[in-house]
Amino acid sequence: MKKILNYSILGVIILFGIFYLFTKFSAAEKGDLAPDFETTLIDGTPFKLSNLQGKYVLLDFWGSWCAPCLKESPELVALYKKHNNQLTIVTVALEKNLKSWKKVADKYGYTWKNQIVNQNRFVLLSDIARKYGVSEIPAKFLISPEGDLIGKYSFTQIDNLLSKTYSN
Repeated sequence: MKKILNYSILGVIILFGIFYLFTKFSAAEKGDLAPDFETTLIDGTPFKLSNLQGKYVLLDFWGSWCAPCLKESPELVALYKKHNNQLTIVTVALEKNLKSWKKVADKYGYTWKNQIVNQNRFVLLSDIARKYGVSEIPAKFLISPEGDLIGKYSFTQIDNLLSKTYSN
């Protein structure tokens, strides 16, 4: 009986390892066209990522249960307030419970239109997250005005890029 349990655990670990590698190696990379997706925003509006071309886009994966996500929320809000004319923020809350995200979004002042809540029993199995190779959150991806994936950037790097680009 103990052998069966050990083999079962080993099997689950191997399956998660395979899934992780598949997600990482099949995801878009820096310089690729950002993977497009369609979904519904929290207000019920249909959303398609490729419709945002023309401005920089920050695609931010977070969760209400994620302590590092909560810690950086004030920085995200500050970036939005400073650069909302040059940058479109799209937040994707990866949640098990559809109601949890709202308390956090309200507390920190997530006032931008493009908010998505993706509910999944296993949050990192979200279709959107898998397209970007998200294996941990928070995860931020900067997308160029042309729709190309620039890469993972910190808030400071994004602020510096936008400040330089739009100061001329």
